[in-house]
Amino acid sequence: MAPLFADATAVEAIDSHTYAARFDSEWCVGSVPHGGVVTSVFLRVAATHFRTTLAAQNQPHTISLHVEFLRRTQEGPATLKVRDVKLGRQTSTIHVVLSQDDREEVVGYLTQSNMATETGPSIKTLWSLHPAPPPPPADFTMLLGGDKDPNWTQLTDNPYKKFRKVANRVRTFLPRHGPVVPGVIDEWLRLESGERFTNESVGFVSDNFPSVIDGLWRRAEGEKRLPSFWFPTVALNLDVKRILPPQGVEWLFVRVYAKVIKNGRMDLEVVILDEAGDIIALSHHVVLVVGSERNMAARRNGHTKI
Repeated sequence: MAPLFADATAVEAIDSHTYAARFDSEWCVGSVPHGGVVTSVFLRVAATHFRTTLAAQNQPHTISLHVEFLRRTQEGPATLKVRDVKLGRQTSTIHVVLSQDDREEVVGYLTQSNMATETGPSIKTLWSLHPAPPPPPADFTMLLGGDKDPNWTQLTDNPYKKFRKVANRVRTFLPRHGPVVPGVIDEWLRLESGERFTNESVGFVSDNFPSVIDGLWRRAEGEKRLPSFWFPTVALNLDVKRILPPQGVEWLFVRVYAKVIKNGRMDLEVVILDEAGDIIALSHHVVLVVGSERNMAARRNGHTKI
């Protein structure tokens, strides 16, 4: 049985403002829990906090998240402490600190609202994905039943699957004829376990995709061997546009691209759509590009930085 995403991101209330989580090695990159898993834990803390301690606010949905990854997290238990920063009629904001072994490792602000009762102007824009990705699968069961879709094929070549174990927890389908332009990643995602994506899962989805560097490296360097990189996230922002149904959805589409990759640092823009082509969330990352040995390096004095 495939490891469950629900178990990997489960949180337990210790008191009204303290929550416990546990990171599993099956959801790690090297020795470090996947940043998307950590982000989804933050989303679960917010959902739990506003369902229990702050239930009177009636604001069950995270509409905005900003997290800063101060230090490497690690497999095992983690404590998340919540501070109620602003409790308002339309939105409320909390501050969350994730600690392990008395180290503050990840901090974040999350803003909650009730997306089901929001009111105000709604105006259609002319935005669309450009260039357009291949047409979505006409029948998603064909993706799972074999390599039959004319436009999408499953990613099976994962040379770093022992290092990037989290990649084994999802089924990823990429354009059969390659990216629409070099450096743009389009993918359809499904959890290997068969679990459905919920709004708390969107944090994971926003950070789960093949490297944008690979195709650009081959274009620039030809046959020169691609170094073994690790891409630790420095900061991740999430802007949630739509509520997924309570039962979740099986598939989500993701587009990822970088504008500038320079001196070991890059930005990532992430767009997440549902099967109907509606925007579920937008995300922006600040990411370092470093040697993979940094991931496995010993921690020093209990306060190792990225």
